[in-house]
Amino acid sequence: MEALASTASHVSHKWAPPADASDIVKSIHAMLHPRNIVLVGATDKPGNYAERIWNNLVKYQYAGGLFPINAKRETIWGVTCYKDFASLPEKPDHVLVLVPARFAVQVIRDAAAAGARSATIVTSGFSELQDEESQRLAVELKQAIKETGLAVTGPNCLGNLSAGENLFTNIDDRIVTMEPGAVAIAGQSGAIVMAIRQALEDRGVGVGYMVTTGNESGLETPDLMSYFAADPSIRVIVVYLEGVRNTKVFRDACKAARAAGKPVIALKLGASEGGRAAAMAHTGALAGSIETFDAISTREGVIRVRGLDELIETTECFVHADPPKGNRLAAVSLSGGKRGLLIDAFYSAGLNFAPLSESASEQLAKMLGPGSIVGNPLDAGFAAVVDPSVYMKSIKIMIDDPDTDIVIIDAELPKAPHELRERNLKIVNEMAGQANKPVIYISAMSIGFTEFTKGLRKSLPNIAVMQGLDRAVGAIKSLIEYAGLRKEVPDIVSSSKASARAVLEKTLKAANGAAALDEVASKALLKAYGIPISKEDVAQTAAEAVKIAKQIGFPVVAKVVSPDILHKSDIGGVVLNLANAAEVKKAFNDITARVKKLKGKPKLEGILIAQQVKADLELVVGASLDAEMGPVVLFGTGGVDIELMKDVALAGAPLDAAEAKELIAKTKAGIKLKGYRGKPALHEASAVKALVGLSNLMADAGTRIASIDVNPFLINSKLGVAVDGLIVLNNAAANKAAGH
Repeated sequence: MEALASTASHVSHKWAPPADASDIVKSIHAMLHPRNIVLVGATDKPGNYAERIWNNLVKYQYAGGLFPINAKRETIWGVTCYKDFASLPEKPDHVLVLVPARFAVQVIRDAAAAGARSATIVTSGFSELQDEESQRLAVELKQAIKETGLAVTGPNCLGNLSAGENLFTNIDDRIVTMEPGAVAIAGQSGAIVMAIRQALEDRGVGVGYMVTTGNESGLETPDLMSYFAADPSIRVIVVYLEGVRNTKVFRDACKAARAAGKPVIALKLGASEGGRAAAMAHTGALAGSIETFDAISTREGVIRVRGLDELIETTECFVHADPPKGNRLAAVSLSGGKRGLLIDAFYSAGLNFAPLSESASEQLAKMLGPGSIVGNPLDAGFAAVVDPSVYMKSIKIMIDDPDTDIVIIDAELPKAPHELRERNLKIVNEMAGQANKPVIYISAMSIGFTEFTKGLRKSLPNIAVMQGLDRAVGAIKSLIEYAGLRKEVPDIVSSSKASARAVLEKTLKAANGAAALDEVASKALLKAYGIPISKEDVAQTAAEAVKIAKQIGFPVVAKVVSPDILHKSDIGGVVLNLANAAEVKKAFNDITARVKKLKGKPKLEGILIAQQVKADLELVVGASLDAEMGPVVLFGTGGVDIELMKDVALAGAPLDAAEAKELIAKTKAGIKLKGYRGKPALHEASAVKALVGLSNLMADAGTRIASIDVNPFLINSKLGVAVDGLIVLNNAAANKAAGH
């Protein structure tokens, strides 16, 4: 053991961050490529974390120095045990903190003072516990990390893998291949991150780095993403996210990965509290955390998967297949039934098979003859079954066809040695290596893979082997969508005018702690930001209501104005189709009477008399402050059935006119705007203007507005106007009303 536990410093000669790299990237590099590792709290109690980590470092032959520290021991694990940092034979570099939580803060400070560059705090007992002492220690630890500047993962984490260094500071006793691979993994859950590593390695996919971040008192998962984006050895970044704490850091990390051409495959826990005012505004209820995460992260090149199986499948696809030049699918099968399954599965995902070129069709028809279905997907039929070389030629024709971008081969891998199938696989692998497009093997069923199969896959580096048709389709769709993204994602800033920002500040000041702005105040602010508003005015008496109605022109609408009544239709506070003075007078009196009968005595500020716009379509435009991802805008089909329809799409704020149009196009409402089934196109420009204005308003407000609900936004061929508006503020009163 002594001989294996080297005390000589290790210097890596692999890639190193350039001088102009960020401090974060440089510090993480020091953590993953350390000169030595120091275990503070070394103990040889059976099964102890310290002993398990030590055994892994020795087993995998980490080449740097290994130094255990325990003031009560002179030797441990057959090597010298040191009293403290000062007694070490050289300056510490990476420190593993394995002492009880109450001692961890001092260890971090002592490590930094001794010259260490990074640390992993395996110890638990901090913010994951709810008692006062644990919370206090968490605060002190975070402060110590900040003051010392150490690159720190944890606490409450399970260590790291750096395959190129044979470094495995982890308790896991499963076999690690230590084959430096193109995948890097980071995430808060040690168990999940380790399970991902194991599953990928079982599939023959090498993992270059694995980092467990735990409570993230220091380094957070997006910090690791930035490092992986910079390291040229990494091709695919895999992350497990329980939450996003700093939206800007996360988005910057995503942009760095996108610029480097590296997909970020994310498994994200779904739900937070959703919108900050989910109980108060439709927009908040519809813009939940996971939907907002998708809206913002997808723009930045993130692929969110919905489970571990999908994650593994998608990762392997991106490791072995370059993004295609287009979405023209092609497939080869030996079965008419399998051909049908392929068509159905890809059609359900919104993908279709492309027509083959005339040349490819002619070659295939001549070669295959009767008993095959010459088309795309191709059923090579009897001719290919009888003569396997015909099958290989069919695949070659499909790969060489200039009218295809991805070639899929439907075939089951042999579960045991099979000379013919193995030979064919190697031939296809050679074809794929020379092709300028992805070649993907799909095994329609995910069951039945053997150790032989796993080994065979390693010999096919040019082919992505997918297990299970459904998961394969999802992975291929992600590959296509990623290829279609812009490499550089522009930063968009608020384009609002100074006059609009002045109205915002005045309005928020006048709110004086109210939970929400009433409709009149909401609309005044919306109008300042360029959102088209219907003609309207507030009446205090029935006679005044009649006068306003005559000025606007019949028909009109009457609506209650009260900061205490957020959903007016729920209490009969909206009356439509008022065609004359008598109807206006009656509506005024009826609404006033209903409000007076309500419990809680809501404040009545008047009755709004508004232009009734003849609409061809009711839309909702809105915005919400997501607890994790920040401001987001929403567009879709509006009206009273908004939650039932859920025809909405989201985008991060602010956005410009181009991105507003992209957002609209994602909805069924967007299809109707273009003119549906012979109907005239509607005034899309007004919806674009409203979305840009709302996004600017949210951006300018910072965290002071929780949600904006414009429902309905009525639109026809000539105009679009907001006929209702609710702005919920992000303050104590709003949170109380929303039940938070």
